[in-house]
Amino acid sequence: MKARKSWREKLEKEQEPKVVDIPPRMAKRFGVGKMLIPKPLDVDALIRKIRRGKLITQKQIREKLAKDFRVDVTCPITTGIFVRIVAEAAEEDLRKGEKRITPYWRVLKGDGNLNEKFPSGVEAQTRHLKEEGHTIEPSKGKKPPRVKDFEKYLQKL
Repeated sequence: MKARKSWREKLEKEQEPKVVDIPPRMAKRFGVGKMLIPKPLDVDALIRKIRRGKLITQKQIREKLAKDFRVDVTCPITTGIFVRIVAEAAEEDLRKGEKRITPYWRVLKGDGNLNEKFPSGVEAQTRHLKEEGHTIEPSKGKKPPRVKDFEKYLQKL
């Protein structure tokens, strides 16, 4: 039986970013044009640039990558998966005793909501963000908690 790959191995997988035509099923949302399928390390590199006390959204990550690669849009599905891989790899690094890890907890959903798919869920992200001075508003209905006035803390990429 083959051993499961670590999150770090998934993050560092040898692959190149791909530019494809926007798939027909996504054309209603994004229109016609070119779409970037990034590589996980491209997502990690952007998240590493977020300064303490600052935040970014997944949408900002997609927009920056699209601009850098001169395409119309970056795939939201793979970007979301790669943000999760970055978070899990960072937690693996922390368990191995590394002190400087990718600050994945500074990445929010587009509306300022926390990401329930991060390691240890929104509880851990809440703890990290509070340590950096952010106020977390409680969840409303099925929506996860969000950072109060998150727009004021967004870092320009």
